Amino acid sequence: MPSRYHHLSREQLAVLVPELLLIGHLIDRAGMPYCLEAWGEEEMARVAIEEWAAASPIYTRRMQRALAFEGDDVPTIFKGMQLDIGAPPQFMDFRYSVTDRWHGAFHLDHCGALLDVEPMGAGMVKKMCHDIEDPTFDATAVATNPKARMRPIHRPPRTPADRHPHCAWTVEIDPDSPGVEPISALAVNQRSHAATLVLDDIDPGQEGQADYSGPLVSDLDFGAFSHSALVRMADEVALQNHLLNLSFQLAVRKRAGDDEALFHRVALRQLIGHAGVAAERLHRALGLGGGPEDAAYLVELHPLMNPRPYVEFSRDGAAITVSPSLAHEDGGWLPLCTPEEPDALRAIVRAADPHLDVETAGTATEWTARVVLTDTPAREAGEVAVTKFSKGAGFGFEPRKSLPLFVR
Repeated sequence: MPSRYHHLSREQLAVLVPELLLIGHLIDRAGMPYCLEAWGEEEMARVAIEEWAAASPIYTRRMQRALAFEGDDVPTIFKGMQLDIGAPPQFMDFRYSVTDRWHGAFHLDHCGALLDVEPMGAGMVKKMCHDIEDPTFDATAVATNPKARMRPIHRPPRTPADRHPHCAWTVEIDPDSPGVEPISALAVNQRSHAATLVLDDIDPGQEGQADYSGPLVSDLDFGAFSHSALVRMADEVALQNHLLNLSFQLAVRKRAGDDEALFHRVALRQLIGHAGVAAERLHRALGLGGGPEDAAYLVELHPLMNPRPYVEFSRDGAAITVSPSLAHEDGGWLPLCTPEEPDALRAIVRAADPHLDVETAGTATEWTARVVLTDTPAREAGEVAVTKFSKGAGFGFEPRKSLPLFVR
């Protein structure tokens, strides 16, 4: 069966892929407020570390294989970061330079994550830019070479307060350094269906780039890739969303212990907030309509319901059907989206029109939902409003030229 993104045009896919990258980044923004509420700042920071470190090495290797740029050097690390929900283009505006295969650097001309956190004070900035970034940057590099190290030249809190670039880092691969040890949760996440899912190979015969085996470029021109390559990218980035959420849930469950109600509450509120903001971005970017069928189509495109081999989902007009799937077996988002708890679905369809609702029936793993029009507009879900604290919710991409970065 083809991808659910296969019917989109090449031009639409070139818009969709960076949207999905930014949408994935907002999973963290949707979940951290509830971790802060439940366990305080220190444990929230540890959740964030475990969340990224147990997911990024898996999905980075997947993308390297999919787009044929596997390697063990600095340019390979940077290519992976350009296709990572941890570094969505422009919102996290990484500027790269390469000295040789084993040495490079990057700085951030715009760090959306920093701008989200700075209003919360220098202490929270230090938690993100020091306590969280040190282990998670190294975890990202592990996917390419466990001997890689990313070290700061300067970083926030910013002095002076308007300092640019927001931060700067060196990247070095030293063959004599000890390898970075992965966290234990990574091995758990590697056993998930999301980690091992097989997707269709890219068709090398189509117009446009079929891979990223060529030179590292400053900004990826998604429009330069073939239709088949963009479909595979979209499916891979949807999987990145699921993998990051699975590691988030591992970290939350570790802290909730036997308190199933607490785990459920944190996980569900993250899903609702993310579902609504992601749907708003997709609806706006693809210029979708506001009727019940349009909203059901929005559900079909949402990372919650993708990729096709992972989530058993079908749509008939304004009606959607979900069947038992690998996503249910992994846990994650889909078991939180049921006829008894339809708030995530409501958040998605109301991104098309606040007058919309869903009528649901079935069991926890096999259910139907029909999008219906009501007379009264619903209030925005509190979880969606909380997620919109991030400037990523309304961030707009701009056209960029894609220039090769040569070894100096």
